[in-house]
Amino acid sequence: MLRVSLGFLGVAVLCLALADIQITTLEPWEELGRIGSGFLTPDLAVLAGYGDAFLNTVTFAFCGLFLGVVGGCVLSLFFSFTAVRLLCAFLRSIHEIFWAFLFLPVVGLTPICGILAIGVPYMGVFGKVYAEIRQEADQSPLRGLPPGTGRLSLLAYAVLPLIWDDIKSYTSYRLECALRSSAVLGFIGLPTLGFHLETALREGHYTEAPALLYAFYLLIASLRYWVKPKFVVAYVIASFALVSTAVNLSLANVVRFVSYEILPWPMRRDGYYEGTGAVHFDAGAVWSWAVELAGSQVLPGMWNTLILTQIALVGTGIFALLAYVVVSRHFVGRTTTRLGGLALIVLRTTPEYILAYALLQLFGPSMLPAIIAIILHNGAILGHLTGQTADGIQLRQDAPRRRLDRYLFEVTPRLYSQFLAFLFYRWEIIMRESAMLGILGIHTLGFFVDSAITDDHLDVALFLIVASALLNMGIDTTSQRIRRRLRVTTGTVFTYDE
Repeated sequence: MLRVSLGFLGVAVLCLALADIQITTLEPWEELGRIGSGFLTPDLAVLAGYGDAFLNTVTFAFCGLFLGVVGGCVLSLFFSFTAVRLLCAFLRSIHEIFWAFLFLPVVGLTPICGILAIGVPYMGVFGKVYAEIRQEADQSPLRGLPPGTGRLSLLAYAVLPLIWDDIKSYTSYRLECALRSSAVLGFIGLPTLGFHLETALREGHYTEAPALLYAFYLLIASLRYWVKPKFVVAYVIASFALVSTAVNLSLANVVRFVSYEILPWPMRRDGYYEGTGAVHFDAGAVWSWAVELAGSQVLPGMWNTLILTQIALVGTGIFALLAYVVVSRHFVGRTTTRLGGLALIVLRTTPEYILAYALLQLFGPSMLPAIIAIILHNGAILGHLTGQTADGIQLRQDAPRRRLDRYLFEVTPRLYSQFLAFLFYRWEIIMRESAMLGILGIHTLGFFVDSAITDDHLDVALFLIVASALLNMGIDTTSQRIRRRLRVTTGTVFTYDE
C-alpha cells in the first residue's frame, strides 16, 4: 500500500509541474474580502423572488431521480450480463452537464432536458448499486423457494425484503445528489438555482449569492423532515405535473438529431453544400476527420483531464487524512466534532461546479480553481467517511496518549486500507468532474465539448463526450484492479455516502 501511495504521490508532483496553475486576477485577496463580507451579510430579502428557481430545482430532481430508479431497477435485474454492465458503466461515466449538452439540441432549454440529464446517468448508477446490494444480501432465503421459481418472484419474496432498507437509504442519499445536479444545470441556462447563482457571482453580487447558497443548504438539511416515504409518490406525481406544461418534444427533432446532426461532418458535407441534406458514407474521409479531431482536441483534452485528475486525487487524499481528525472522537471533543462535521457537510453539499466557479472569479482562469474545488468537495466526503471508520476502531489499551502519536501510529495505520478503498472508488468520479469543469475555460475535455456545442458542431461534441466516457471507464477499471490487488474494499457504509 505504501508503494502504491508513493507512486500516486510522485505522479501528482510530476503533474503539478506540468499543470497550468496561476493567479491572473489583479487583486485576489481584495476580491476574497468582498466574498467573505458577502457571506457574513447575505441579502436574504432577495430569496422572495427566487421561488420558481427553487421549485424547478426540486421538481427536476424528483423527476430525474424517478427515471433513474425505474431504469436502474430494470438494469439491475440483468446486471450479470456483460453488455448491461458496460451500458451502466457508460451511462454513469458521462457527467450530467454533458448529457444536458446532448439533449439540448433535441428538446431545447426545457425541463425535459434537465430531467433526462439527471435520469439517464442515474440509471447507470442505480443499476450498478442495486445489483451490488442484491448480490451482497443474505442468500439463504432463496433456498426456501421451490425449484423453477421465476426471477421476479425470487426478487419479490426472498431478496427485496432483506435489501429494502439498504435500497431506501441509498435512494434517499441520491435525492440529495439529484438536487445538487439540478442546481448545477442552471449554469447552462436551465431555470434552476444555478442560473441565478451564476448571474450573482459573475456580476459580483456577493450578498445575493450567499443568500441563495444558504437557502440551498437549508433545503438539503431539511430533506429528512419533509421527504417521507409515504409522501414520495405524491411528490413525484406533483413534480411531473408541474413540468409537463413546459414540455415540448418534437419527434422530428429527435429523428433529425439521431439520423443527421450527430453524423460526422464528412458524411453530411456534400449534401449540406448542395442543399439536399443527403448523407454519403466515405470511410476514408470519416477516418481522416476522426484522426484530425483526436489529434487537435481529444488527446490534448485527455492529457489535461488526466493531469487535473491526478493532482486532485492526491490532494483529495491528503485533505481527507487531515480532515477526518476534526470529526473523530479519538482526537477531539464533542463540540469540535460537531463544528468540524458541519464544515464538512457544507463543503460536500456545495456542488464542485459552484465552488470552482466562485474560485474562478477569485483567481482567474487556470486549473487552480478546479483543483481546489474538487479537493474541497471530495475531500469533505472522504473525510466524513474516514472519520466514521476511525470512530469504529477500538483503541488498544497501550494506545499512545499524545494525539499526534495516536494519529500517526495507531488510528491512521489501522484505517489506511479502508481509506485507500474510499479514495480509489472516487477516482472515476474525480475524473468525471475534471472533464466537466473544462466548460469553465480549463482545457480539459469539457472545454472542447463546450466549444463544439457553442459552434453547433454536434458531431464533434458527441465524439468528445464518448471519448470522455471511455476514459472514465478505463479509470474505473484500473481503480477496480488496484483495489483487488491491494485487497481493499469500500464496504457497505461507502455505498450510502458516495
